[in-house]
Amino acid sequence: MARGKIQIKRIENQTNRQVTYSKRRNGLFKKAHELTVLCDARVSIIMFSSSNKLHEFISPNTTTKEILDLYQTVSDVDVWSAHYERMQETKRKLLETNRNLRTQIKQRLGECLDEFDIQELRSLEEEMENTFKLVRERKFKSLGNQIETTKKKNKSQQDIQKNLIHELELRAEDPHYGLVDNGGDYDSVLGYQLRFHQNHHHHYPNHALHEASASDIITFHLLE
Repeated sequence: MARGKIQIKRIENQTNRQVTYSKRRNGLFKKAHELTVLCDARVSIIMFSSSNKLHEFISPNTTTKEILDLYQTVSDVDVWSAHYERMQETKRKLLETNRNLRTQIKQRLGECLDEFDIQELRSLEEEMENTFKLVRERKFKSLGNQIETTKKKNKSQQDIQKNLIHELELRAEDPHYGLVDNGGDYDSVLGYQLRFHQNHHHHYPNHALHEASASDIITFHLLE
């Protein structure tokens, strides 16, 4: 019984379609390689999958451009003209855009205004005023942020100053405030800390001696 002819049609299942594409593509590239080796042929295959993924085969010792140039010479078909024309059109549009931008810059500098009528001058004036307004608002916002930052820094410095004054007042009222009992001798925590920094500087000469600040002072009430 004769075998029925299989109908060729699009595979609906996407997974099966991708698997079939991969298998058939590999088979096609294998045949192209055999033609190259057995018949000394120059073969170029360019393929795009349904997801626009490029796959290509080119015979060794040649390039796709060489194949296209040879095709253009043999068939007398100019395959580069359309591409060249598109490039020229893109170049023309870019040059036109560049000229327009340069003209706009000059107009905003008060140049190239001789050909403007009254309406165009008014439109340009309005545009410049709006731009100036935006720049001024941005400037005031930036100044406001700088002022707020300065206020926060000043507030922090004022708090440090108040804490230092408070420490000095407590020490003035109570000479034993902030002192540690050390076998009958009272060593100031501040003096101890300064000596610690001096010893630390002696052992590590590359490190600068840090001055004691309010944040460095640790106070302890007199132990009774």
